[in-house]
Amino acid sequence: MAVRTEVRPNPRTTVPKAWWRRPWIGPLALLVLAFLSFSLPPYLALDPARSRVPQPDGFPAHYWFLVGHVIFGSIAMIGAVLQIWPWLRRTHPVIHRYTGRAYVFAGVLPSGLMALTIGSQSPFGPVTRVSDVLGAILWIGCTIAGWRAVRERRFGDHRKWMIRSVMLTFSIIVNRVISPIAMIVLEPQIPTTFGGSELAYGQSIGALSSWGGLAFALIVSQLILERRPAKKPAGAR
Repeated sequence: MAVRTEVRPNPRTTVPKAWWRRPWIGPLALLVLAFLSFSLPPYLALDPARSRVPQPDGFPAHYWFLVGHVIFGSIAMIGAVLQIWPWLRRTHPVIHRYTGRAYVFAGVLPSGLMALTIGSQSPFGPVTRVSDVLGAILWIGCTIAGWRAVRERRFGDHRKWMIRSVMLTFSIIVNRVISPIAMIVLEPQIPTTFGGSELAYGQSIGALSSWGGLAFALIVSQLILERRPAKKPAGAR
């Protein structure tokens, strides 16, 4: 009598999901492109008069550091979208590696170092300066930790650190969403809470948007890391 043996499928040969079955990657890419189309033009013109950030006193090179931060940060944002795209990572690992190097060395590191400089001199007050400097340190630190992990082939650690890095990259979008909301909510309080001070009003908006974007990035990245995989249906192997 012939003995029947059960052949289990090899997970390595399982057909991966098509790129279009990741419904979040398209809207995320469109959001990043829309953000960059709004944020980049004033700085590509190399005209300090078009800067959206006021020039702080005693730092005449502020605008040029800001231009570099925005341009390198844009490279980081585009690289982040490509890095977390599962289809590209799975089907074109070589492109994934080169994009990752661009994300780290042509994006996060130069942009983060410039963020440290302009953040420490932010015209939006001391509370915003602390947030900007802390955010830049965390951005650089998480990215370096992720890069070192993949160099040492610790792929689980690499994934964790790069999730944090990517969320910090996208935190600027959240920052820009919070800012107009804070303006609308706080404007009626200028004559009361702020004693008529436009300076206090502006610094409060800067602090809320800066800390809000940073908190959002850290909380969401931790929620992603703690998310449990979906349970398989009963009887599935």
